[in-house]
Amino acid sequence: MYDIIGDVHGHAEALRALLGKLGYRERGGAWRHPERTAIFVGDLIDRGPQQIETVLLVRAMVDAGSALITLGNHEYNALMWATPDPDRPGAFMRRHDDTHRNQHKAFLGAVGENSDLHRECLRFFESIPLWLDLPYLRVVHACWHPAMLERLRPYLVNGALPREHLIKLARKGTETEEALEVLVKGLEEKLPHPVSFLDKDGKERREVRLRWWLEPGATFQAAAVISEELRELIPETPVRNSLLFGGEGGLPIFFGHYWMKGEPILMSPRAACVDWSIAAGGVLAAYRFDGEPVLTAERFVTAV
Repeated sequence: MYDIIGDVHGHAEALRALLGKLGYRERGGAWRHPERTAIFVGDLIDRGPQQIETVLLVRAMVDAGSALITLGNHEYNALMWATPDPDRPGAFMRRHDDTHRNQHKAFLGAVGENSDLHRECLRFFESIPLWLDLPYLRVVHACWHPAMLERLRPYLVNGALPREHLIKLARKGTETEEALEVLVKGLEEKLPHPVSFLDKDGKERREVRLRWWLEPGATFQAAAVISEELRELIPETPVRNSLLFGGEGGLPIFFGHYWMKGEPILMSPRAACVDWSIAAGGVLAAYRFDGEPVLTAERFVTAV
């Protein structure tokens, strides 16, 4: 049925190994399986050593009908980086400062900024749907948030966000920009006052990204996406139930984005993160889905 593949981040060699292990073979210019379809959760680019090979491999599969894909925050950021801001002459929708350039430099170095190949990749990125709502499963890059999906739905074309709409919808402070950020980067919530913590860069944080897939009733300490050594600093105050979607029932949800570590495990019986940190010494993982309403960790496959 479907093989849902985690964030590749330019690791085409690992991707080819994983596809081979899953029974895909390259023929007619694309990797194909006689009975199954791959689904990529996004973040094809940045960080890894084979940026262009990864994009071209996945695009060929999508064009051949042997794969589907959702938009990752790195593809979204690439579009924002390359889109001029009409309200600020000479500026772009994503600031060209040192921090953002460092985050994007592996892709820009490989593709050649403003080259024909760069423009070709951007056209592919703007054709990628923000989420997939299929008969037996749902897929999104970072957070399945029904209200945010509905907020964006009127503006989409075949599930994707046309670049001509990007300038309006991604404008800082708008409701649509908030929705885009939640879907591709995750759900954040303010910590109870006066709690704060220092992130890995020494910056004080008063908000925390949430494990939105948990059941209602979870506390900030349980739901925070945070390193374990910092978790004890987070209070046991309950998170608003409206921010936790694990109890909604319905179809299994697959996502990437969160840089999980160790052996792939489920987040819940109906939620699976397939990002197991290939770009940080982890593994490239996939979940082999055959329509089961309750997921099992035994269905994870890795490239090693």
